[in-house]
Amino acid sequence: MTLQPTPTENSIPLRTGDFTTLAEALDYAAQGQTGFNFYGDRGELSVAQSYAVLRKQARTLAQRLLSLRLERGARVAIVAETDPDFQRFFFACQYAGLVPVPLPAALLMSGRKSYVAKLRALLENCQASIAMAPSEFLPFLVEAAEGLGLSQVGDADVFDRLPESGEALRPSKPAEMAYLQYTSGSTRFPRGVMITQSAALANLEGIIKHGLKIRSGDRAVSWLPFYHDMGLVGFVLAPMVSQVSVDYLKTRAFAMRPRLWLSLMTQAKATISFGPSFGYEMCVRRLRQDEVGKFDLSAWRAAGVGAETIRADALEEFADVLAPSGFKPDAFLACYGMAECCLAVSFAPLDKGIAIDHVDRAHLSERGKALPVTARRGSSETGSTNTNRFVNCGVPLPGVQVEVRDELGCVLPDRHAGVIFIRGANVMSGYFGDSEKTREVLSSDGWLDTGDIGYIVEGSIVIIGRKKDVIIMNGRNIWPQDLEHLVEELPEIRTGDACAFSIQGLDQTEMAVMVVQCRELNTAKHADFIHRLQGLIREHFALDCFVELVPPHTLPRTSSGKLSRSKTREEFLSRNDVAQLFSNSNKPGNTRPPQRSQQAVSCAASLR
Repeated sequence: MTLQPTPTENSIPLRTGDFTTLAEALDYAAQGQTGFNFYGDRGELSVAQSYAVLRKQARTLAQRLLSLRLERGARVAIVAETDPDFQRFFFACQYAGLVPVPLPAALLMSGRKSYVAKLRALLENCQASIAMAPSEFLPFLVEAAEGLGLSQVGDADVFDRLPESGEALRPSKPAEMAYLQYTSGSTRFPRGVMITQSAALANLEGIIKHGLKIRSGDRAVSWLPFYHDMGLVGFVLAPMVSQVSVDYLKTRAFAMRPRLWLSLMTQAKATISFGPSFGYEMCVRRLRQDEVGKFDLSAWRAAGVGAETIRADALEEFADVLAPSGFKPDAFLACYGMAECCLAVSFAPLDKGIAIDHVDRAHLSERGKALPVTARRGSSETGSTNTNRFVNCGVPLPGVQVEVRDELGCVLPDRHAGVIFIRGANVMSGYFGDSEKTREVLSSDGWLDTGDIGYIVEGSIVIIGRKKDVIIMNGRNIWPQDLEHLVEELPEIRTGDACAFSIQGLDQTEMAVMVVQCRELNTAKHADFIHRLQGLIREHFALDCFVELVPPHTLPRTSSGKLSRSKTREEFLSRNDVAQLFSNSNKPGNTRPPQRSQQAVSCAASLR
């Protein structure tokens, strides 16, 4: 029997909100014809899962889960491979009053030990009662769960052999937890974000009605992992809640063949797809010149970008290269959000493309104000300008309040940089099992400290970076991304090969550090490269910086592929003596060849 993809056009009236739970939303979507399609590693359709079929399968599985006699709200850990079983288990939990917990499905290059340790830590943290993994990940899950007392660990077949309980299903209520979402862990160990049904539906309605303005005939494509908030909320929950069909590529399939993304967009005549900046950059890097006109991207109306610092230059290059395929730069849609807010906080206007705010770097660094300057497109070369280019991430969704505050908690006026605080119905209820950290970031009146640094321009949000990542030297705030972009402009280095941070000496003195992935084995060339890089940093930032060269694939990444500066700093300190660093700091003759590291990186990150 030939699989038929779920259609674009639906047979029921488009409904973009007013649901109180995810189960209620699936009940409605199941009356139509749309659903999920899963594609193989070479772009072939492998499974077509309509919402009607999904609902039936999820309710049957919910009955089987209830036979385990779990307490209401028990956590169900799901290794979240891009596979229809994930959706089946996730929505079975909705009908059974259980809490699904998506876990990473990214086997790390260092092998079994690191991945198993990560899974075990997450299983312990969420206090999972049962856990499921696809067969290829099951051995890792079984090892990770050993001795933790879970009542059932297995693949989908194990759970499908359970008897049905026969008792009435009691879906999760609006005030109950819809799911537990782990943060990516870019600055700390991942934390379990508790998202209630009401918070999830409030954010989904904002995304669907106001951020994307979903219309009849929309269709989505995604390669984002289901364990990441953009992959889960943006491309599992939002399509279902709005009755939109979505076509999936596995993340590792995209990493190996980025052109599959564009091929699937062409085949499906898809209108919506999102990714971080590096996803767009990977496509450009892997495309041959004779391929750029072979796609049809003319239907792509919302090319969303978020999940990390947005690189305007990468998007501009993508638009230029794919113009022969009908891609329109106005389709770019910048957004800002985080797991603690379910997903989305703000969206830029549709059909306007990327808006870039050019600000005086020195004024921002020394005075904390984003002073606007005039700049032309193409002036992004950090080494030739004293200007920062920040992407405008648009206005907050309705019902979401945003303030920028200084260190004393005072609200700052427009264009003054500070910490971003958010309040709204989409904000988490807290971190699971961590009331102390919850109190640190979530006030009694509902304001969330995002930990992000940014500013407001006429109601729109502009993101600079993470508070914990800022390098403070001699009273100046230096953004690590600026230093990283500088080194990435050198011909020997690729985007994502550099990580900047600061360390503290025994006398509390700060030192800037740059760890750079280097493919050159000639140590004489190492010394020359370090000398050139340090000279550039002194010239453009008036800053002395220690440079360490490491082999390719050394820089650690989070489960979502973001650079982890905290982990890079930790590993750097484990390799180096702090006292000696502060006494030598790259003196002539004090260079070292790249040292081999055991640090694991995800499949997607390693192929960047």
